[in-house]
Amino acid sequence: MCQNEVVEDLKQRRPSEEQIIRIGMDTSKHVFQLHGVNAAEDPVLRKKLRRKEMVAFFEEAPPTVIAIEACGGST
Repeated sequence: MCQNEVVEDLKQRRPSEEQIIRIGMDTSKHVFQLHGVNAAEDPVLRKKLRRKEMVAFFEEAPPTVIAIEACGGST
């Protein structure tokens, strides 16, 4: 339920990407889930991107810290 409230809130108040200080990225073969937070650790970005959309997204995004999820099979 908490996630649904955050998603609904994000749909209502489209924050600028300049507010994002950190992006967490959950990777897969074809789809990436992005979760960005501001300085107050409030979620300000939730986005699903295909692999081919990633470069264009990060070209437009301001510089920020990116944390990438690693699974048990990664080396």
